[in-house]
Amino acid sequence: MSSSISRRDFVAQSGSCAAHLALAAMAMPLAARLAWAQSPTGRVVAREPFGSLEKISDGVWALVSTPLTGDSTTVSNGGIIAGRSGVLAIEGFNKPQGAQWMATKAKELTGKWPTHVVLTHYHADHANGVAGYQDGVEHPVVHTTDRTRELVMTKNMPADAARATALTGAELLSRDTATTLDLGGRTVRVIPRGGHTDSDVTLEMDDPNIVFCGDLVWNGMFPNYVDCVPSKLKTSVHAIRRSTPETIYVPGHGTIARVADFDRYAAMIDEVERGARAAYAAGTPAADAGASFQLPPSLGEWVMFSKTFYPRAFEAWYRELKGA
Repeated sequence: MSSSISRRDFVAQSGSCAAHLALAAMAMPLAARLAWAQSPTGRVVAREPFGSLEKISDGVWALVSTPLTGDSTTVSNGGIIAGRSGVLAIEGFNKPQGAQWMATKAKELTGKWPTHVVLTHYHADHANGVAGYQDGVEHPVVHTTDRTRELVMTKNMPADAARATALTGAELLSRDTATTLDLGGRTVRVIPRGGHTDSDVTLEMDDPNIVFCGDLVWNGMFPNYVDCVPSKLKTSVHAIRRSTPETIYVPGHGTIARVADFDRYAAMIDEVERGARAAYAAGTPAADAGASFQLPPSLGEWVMFSKTFYPRAFEAWYRELKGA
């Protein structure tokens, strides 16, 4: 890894998904990391060492984070959705500076500081910086499920009193039914799902057709299975997929996805399932089966891949199959 980032500090401060990305970066050539960082889909309205903010529709922007270049300010992707009366910021990011930057950009682009913030799940790179939205004057409503809030408060390190304060007053999302946020002439559905963690949500719009997927979807890189319940992940991924070909999918990590990218990701996790189920039935240890597993060439190259990730995915499947 580049000397501009300490792997030990990155992993310790950022949680399991950031650790996953840190390990991937170690195996990825610098040229490939830089090329991936320069692959915008929409019009870039702001570019920083940690990522690029892209306009993907009128009043909708997506942040594509590029932590593999060495800056862990945000780590996860996120977004801004603006209506006439409200502005929604998606994700709390890895550090408060990331959330503060996103809020400042929202103000520049829409004339408003975010009125709402949604966390898609508890992992540190999506939640630890949420206090950055509170600037002493502005106090947007933070939306999260009760389970996500509980996990952030009990598992995420390092502990942060400001983060705890921001989450104490959060408006809790239902874990059973969709919540509709009215931003004034534009509505966003926050839909409870699961699979990547015990409590994930997606943010979905119909006009334009855009889905902010959280870490249920990764584009161009192998996902983190550390907290995964693979069958629930599969169910959620297939539920997210829309029939409208122009749908834009903003993944939790990686560049913005279109339908072909989404379908390749779905096929990849289905292939992992087939391999894991076959190995489990044959009695092959998960570590051995994962170490020898290979995706078919038809699924293309997963450029962030490290061989340690397949065994982790197989272990997640084995846990579930043993429980069943």
